[in-house]
Amino acid sequence: MTETDPAEGIVDFDAGEGEAATVVMDDYTKSLAQAKAKSVKLVDAITGATLKKKDAVHFDDLRPSLAEFMRQKHPDIRSDDYISRKAMDEYRAQYIAELLTDERGELSNLEDEVVESLKTHDTLAENIEEDYEDHRSIGDRMADMVAAFGGSWTFIISFCLFLTVWMGINLAMGESKAFDAYPFILLNLILSTIAALQAPIIMMSQRRQEAKDRLRALNDYKVNLKAELEIRHLHEKVDHLLNRQWERLTEIQQIQIEMMLEQAKAATRALKVSKASKVKTNALKNLFGGKPKAEEPDDSTE
Repeated sequence: MTETDPAEGIVDFDAGEGEAATVVMDDYTKSLAQAKAKSVKLVDAITGATLKKKDAVHFDDLRPSLAEFMRQKHPDIRSDDYISRKAMDEYRAQYIAELLTDERGELSNLEDEVVESLKTHDTLAENIEEDYEDHRSIGDRMADMVAAFGGSWTFIISFCLFLTVWMGINLAMGESKAFDAYPFILLNLILSTIAALQAPIIMMSQRRQEAKDRLRALNDYKVNLKAELEIRHLHEKVDHLLNRQWERLTEIQQIQIEMMLEQAKAATRALKVSKASKVKTNALKNLFGGKPKAEEPDDSTE
């Protein structure tokens, strides 16, 4: 009598029968090994120089437009390479210069200053008032004081009082004794002289004010242009980082699902093996426990 093994019908997933339960993790392990090796020694993919961790930038973390621009210059750069921040700033400045050239034609001196500030991370905001005040001459200060006084209510009221007193004194003294009798020829000469001198002085002050406003407007233009370029760069950078984060989360989720499936299949195999061992144990008990029951009738006949 041949005994049948109850475990013959169990499918061994590890042996290749049925659905494969193993998960291929070679690529993931290789990428971890590469990341571990690069965390020890970071090398600039462009110059080949050794980089510190704070000065290294992962090429895959760059925004797509800048990464594509750098790939045009260096086609051998891979996504998992590192570059220095200095190289990134230089290529970023070149990229922005080409972008402004395509949008606005030839770059002006102001736009060159903006590109250079983006490269060196310098600030463009300036206090025009302080810089302008420090370079004023004595004549400029006097002209500003005269213009400020001539355009105030103090000047108007005091000048009206002066005219009233002048005319009142001459009228009270009479035509024979007055030093400037009616129609006040001397007063007209003084007023004409004051007007002739005050007008160019006020124009000088206004011209300097226009120059100050022009400098302020140019500085505002540079700051606004830099802010616009920085905001555009930040938008692209944030979008790229969000896409990268979703991709990594999806990869992690897929790995977790595969690991859970593998554990579930391993638990199913263990359960089937346990059931098979129980069936085998019961069969052996029944086999060896049935022999004494078969010998009892022979003893009763004797």
